[in-house]
Amino acid sequence: MGGETILVVDDNPINLKLVRVLLSGDGYDVCAAQDAEEALVILQSRQPRLILMDLQLPGMDGYELTRRLKGADATRNIFIVALTSYAMKGDHEKALDAGCDGYVTKPIDTNALLRTVAQCLALTRGAA
Repeated sequence: MGGETILVVDDNPINLKLVRVLLSGDGYDVCAAQDAEEALVILQSRQPRLILMDLQLPGMDGYELTRRLKGADATRNIFIVALTSYAMKGDHEKALDAGCDGYVTKPIDTNALLRTVAQCLALTRGAA
């Protein structure tokens, strides 16, 4: 369902632009951050329903940011999906252990990403 806010956190400008264009084209309100610190600033004024989180970020990585967000009252209910090139055995479990609610690997399959976003948002509506 369009209009819902999604935060994309990715330090790769090409990936950030691809996901932003894809989701905006599907009617979502997309905000973007290139690192954890920028994401935290955005979260002070915006409350997305979903965060697409790159796990390999400069400075604070996506695992630590996810743990912090899931540990804070104001952000613990935001659905977080790892959007990552980590695809080795155990990486999926590591993302879930950090608090991610889902996991999508790169390179991005645009159709699969849109389906995943729609499914995640449907789950958050059901929990609201």
